Amino acid sequence: MTVVTRLVTYTDLHVSATNARQLSVSARLEAVLADGRSVVLLDDRGWSTSGPSGMAELTSTEDIEETARSVVGPDEPFDGMTREEMAAGHWGYLAGILRQHGVDVPAHDLERLPHDVVLSERLRAWIG
Repeated sequence: MTVVTRLVTYTDLHVSATNARQLSVSARLEAVLADGRSVVLLDDRGWSTSGPSGMAELTSTEDIEETARSVVGPDEPFDGMTREEMAAGHWGYLAGILRQHGVDVPAHDLERLPHDVVLSERLRAWIG
């Protein structure tokens, strides 16, 4: 049986949409398996933020990590749903993707896994 050992969100700088006053980042969530393989769970996430000139100096690695975990995590509740319902739906969706790849893992187990965030070279260079 294949086991998921951790989640990793890879972040990268959108160079064409980033400047001294704006930061744009893409985020891709993967499940890392015990056999060394990875399964892409979400590849359509990201965010942008703007502010005063010098955004790079105002942005820390910790800021990027926190935001990355947020944008690939359960969405905020809407239409009368609770946080618990949103979380259950999110983790269930991810478990379904893993099942399509032959990995059977309960949704609630995914929520408890370590979740690393990896910043690309470009993003680390932009932060400085």
